Amino acid sequence: MTAGTEAAEQAAASGLLSRLNETLPQPLTPEWEAAYKGVPRHRFLPETVWLGDQLTPCDRRKSPGDWLRAAYADDPVVTQINDGADPGDDERWPSCSASAPDIVFRMLHMLDVQSGDRVLEIGTGTGWNAGLLAHRLGSDLVTTVEVDPALADQATANLKAAGPAPRVITGDGATVKVDRPVDRFLATCSVRRVSPRWVATMKAGGVMLLPWESPWLCYGLLRLTADSNGIASGRFHAHSAFMLMRGQRTDLRIFRDVVRDEHVPDESTTQLSPWTVTGDDWAAQFAIGLQLADVWFTWHEDPDVDGVASRLWVATTDATSWAAVDHDGQTNDRFTVWEHGPRRLWKEVEAAHHWWKSHARPRPQQFGMTVTPDGRHTPWLETPGHPIPIME
Repeated sequence: MTAGTEAAEQAAASGLLSRLNETLPQPLTPEWEAAYKGVPRHRFLPETVWLGDQLTPCDRRKSPGDWLRAAYADDPVVTQINDGADPGDDERWPSCSASAPDIVFRMLHMLDVQSGDRVLEIGTGTGWNAGLLAHRLGSDLVTTVEVDPALADQATANLKAAGPAPRVITGDGATVKVDRPVDRFLATCSVRRVSPRWVATMKAGGVMLLPWESPWLCYGLLRLTADSNGIASGRFHAHSAFMLMRGQRTDLRIFRDVVRDEHVPDESTTQLSPWTVTGDDWAAQFAIGLQLADVWFTWHEDPDVDGVASRLWVATTDATSWAAVDHDGQTNDRFTVWEHGPRRLWKEVEAAHHWWKSHARPRPQQFGMTVTPDGRHTPWLETPGHPIPIME
């Protein structure tokens, strides 16, 4: 490493630290600032990262300036595509990333670790988050789990080179076993279900922090507190979007997996615009996702159907029921609906949206979740005593 390279890295790291202290809800504490300085982010990024919506490769050897700017921008950096496979001529899609530093430190603040706390992390990724925790608490108090063997090996090497040495386990985070209860649990991938095994791992009063996703919307952080009966309960918090935990992925396509030539759907009409429930109103989408926990959607523009300019598809994750809502390109107060299967999905969407409106359009932060030892999830509004309706 040249003196010029080291100076550029230090300047970039210092610049990001200044921005974080200005933009975070509260500046970094001395302990976390020391961790930031002691565990440099750039040491946890691979030689090639992928940037922008097109996932354009950026090679450190060929474009060192661009690579370093990506390392110290307050943005996520994609560090693996297509689960590590060569996509060839196929579409590139992100399968691992270094989260934006802003969300990393917001989550660490929300986790509220105290000296002596034992932490379990699911989703090691590059290892940077585990390194920050190990610097703050000590390596012997941090365990991190990564399902991808190649990522686990690289994270272990990254951590060893940077200094901290938390325990890295290669395996499925949903079924991991640890030798003693933990005080804090952190997921760095989004989840659709909270494993009862995770709750059972917690000490009474322990805190769990998990990025949340429903098939309808990836959004929010769920902060749970565990009790001595194996029950965890807590509120959602806004602003996060993470890659889904690999074991909870659903690879579904409408024409490959859901709609069949022999299906004969029922026809009706609706006044609920499909954009109302899929557009920019994240509060509406979040509430619908909590009520319809197994329902997803996708848009089909110009579907090559006479009189249809765009079509919204809605389907269950078990591919047994579907609905299509058609827009003719002209009328914005009446839409044609097609539904097939044992459930009338668009009727359910209408009911979920109506419930949200009738309860004064609550924001994600007004919702919470309780998880019991048998794995039952009960979402609620304002307090656990007010569960919300679940449609299934």
